[in-house]
Amino acid sequence: MSTQVHANLTEEQVTQISEQLGEPAWLLETRLDALDALDDLNMPDVIRTPGRNWTNLDALDYETLVDPLEWEQEKDRVDAEGVEVLSWSEALADHGDLIEDHFGSIVDPQRDFLTALSTALFSAGTVVYVPEGVDAEDVKIRTTMNSRSLFNYTLVVAEESSSVTILERQHSGDEQDDSQYYSGIVEVAAGENASVQYGALQNLSKETYNFSVKRGHADTYATLDWIEGNIGSRLTKTSVETRLLGDSSESRIVGAFFGHEDQHFDLASRVWHEAEHTVADLVTRGTLDDSARSVYEGVQDVGRGAWDTSSYQRENTLMLSDESEADASPKLIINNHDTEASHSATVGQVDEQDLFYMTSRGVDPERAKNMLVEGFFVPVFEEVAVDELREDLDELIVERLQ
Repeated sequence: MSTQVHANLTEEQVTQISEQLGEPAWLLETRLDALDALDDLNMPDVIRTPGRNWTNLDALDYETLVDPLEWEQEKDRVDAEGVEVLSWSEALADHGDLIEDHFGSIVDPQRDFLTALSTALFSAGTVVYVPEGVDAEDVKIRTTMNSRSLFNYTLVVAEESSSVTILERQHSGDEQDDSQYYSGIVEVAAGENASVQYGALQNLSKETYNFSVKRGHADTYATLDWIEGNIGSRLTKTSVETRLLGDSSESRIVGAFFGHEDQHFDLASRVWHEAEHTVADLVTRGTLDDSARSVYEGVQDVGRGAWDTSSYQRENTLMLSDESEADASPKLIINNHDTEASHSATVGQVDEQDLFYMTSRGVDPERAKNMLVEGFFVPVFEEVAVDELREDLDELIVERLQ
């Protein structure tokens, strides 16, 4: 498959993208190295059991979906006082050294085939720079995809003792009925005593294949929280990851999804405890209807030097039809005995007793079921600190139920 996609790409195309964005030589070299590596790279890891891959990425027709020079988007960026929210070209001109220090330092540009493809071809980029001591909220990035393929990249740098809340949205433009491919890479560097909350809400068209990697590094006393809602797309393969590199650093990864028709969600949450006194909490809840499918993998990895670790994980899926399907694989990797950790995953249906209780008191059966589904997501909503994201996600869930 990589040979087919690679045959559709050239160094001249990659060079043209780089030149259009005014990139320096080192960045063009990084792109070309990623392009050259495609033939030797595998697709992202997926969970496998004997005789079955839970998600088949090789079946996608990337050759016809990806056109590196034909991309179109609407990008709305809203900054906050003291924070710079810049397009890729603006950031290169104003903070070239900052980008050189951080680009590709958190997400390996060649970690797998799809990441390398995005590194070589990304044309839509945003840099959020939060200087030392700045406390900001309501930074917003809204991407409307108006082309068959779009490769997006976001870099967040929060310096020492700074704080920022970011809300990112992706959706498709009007009259986008053909198959599409969206790729998004996010790197977050949270400096000492910094706090970053990154919320993302994906509501792409029902014919979109969506691949994303969100990964962050948390320094000493830093907090890095991820909130991810997945509603749209035909197939989503996403991974949200945090490395707790500094003592007393913390991370929370909160996820919510709602699949219907033949949607497929492959979701991964990962945290690495690499310092002392670190804390992590992974919470995911999702609902599946019709013949929708979900695959979840959560990993808590406690290193040898990670003394006094606290790490928790919970994943719950609610099934609304007999044709829907869900799998979960929560994992603990513990290399230090001074650890308090737990993990769980459940799959179930709407409680018949709860449904009977509500209908016996005059609530319409369909309305009763919808109320129970909305209530199922409440524990996730309580974890979402970004008010606007919580309200938007709740509204999309209500629309899906209707």
